[in-house]
Amino acid sequence: MEIEEREYSSCTLCPRNCRVDRRISTGYCREKSSLQVARASLHMWEEPCISGSTGSGTVFFSGCNMGCVFCQNKKISRGEVGKQITTDRLIEIFFELEEKGANNINLVTGDMFIPTITEAIERARARGLYVPFLFNTSSYLNPDSVKMLDGLIDIYLPDFKYIRDEDAIRYSNAPGYVEAAKAAIDEMVRQQPLCEFGDKDLMTRGVIVRHLLMPGMLIQAKMIVKYLYEKYGDAIYISLMNQFTPNGELDEFPEIDRKITGREYDSLVDYASGLGLTNGYIQEGETASESFIPDFDCSGV
Repeated sequence: MEIEEREYSSCTLCPRNCRVDRRISTGYCREKSSLQVARASLHMWEEPCISGSTGSGTVFFSGCNMGCVFCQNKKISRGEVGKQITTDRLIEIFFELEEKGANNINLVTGDMFIPTITEAIERARARGLYVPFLFNTSSYLNPDSVKMLDGLIDIYLPDFKYIRDEDAIRYSNAPGYVEAAKAAIDEMVRQQPLCEFGDKDLMTRGVIVRHLLMPGMLIQAKMIVKYLYEKYGDAIYISLMNQFTPNGELDEFPEIDRKITGREYDSLVDYASGLGLTNGYIQEGETASESFIPDFDCSGV
């Protein structure tokens, strides 16, 4: 049995450890082993060192191993949209994005398809693809899954959503998220221990950890920043995001059914600055009212 087939035959890619044979059925992520992609396009809404002036070449995979009640991408995270493609087609998409001027190939929520993605990257590199590969993830992964990407991913863009498991369970149905995310990010930093930049200040290697500030969770956000800065210092970048937007489905979660206030976000930024954090990104203006979400219409797929 080939490595890729073995990984899908009893899936343990994430901490849920479903052990489902995804060759014939779906796990919690709602995906089988066949690639499902909802969109492939240039994306301008990443951090400046990622999008640059020409855009990040994003590939949005369908499915998700989390269950965030505030999800803005439910059409793809719940597997409602997406086109089944082969590994050969995924490789073609990589080259098409490069030809359009993409600064990098940004694999968005590819957590469920890591075994196939590793093969695709190896084959694309062998054919001469030169732009960096990014892995854009919720961090709800087993460390061994991240190790499969060693030597293939140039830039990691992990989320660190929660510092308390009770929050991870209530808002994302993700038991064990905190320790899983810590271990996954630790492996990412092991692989890419320093941030490097090339022409036009574009990142070529490194780790950017993202945290989305949620309503009523300012103290937890500060704990996350403190943890990351004390553990990794200036070896990583930390991206603090203020774009939390209620999705109209939060009646059972009234405590988070609102946008972030400027005062809350400023307090988080000031706290990070007070710790000595300089390698980071912040969002300015009313980003929660802007559209960061493209149409998942399978364009480019």
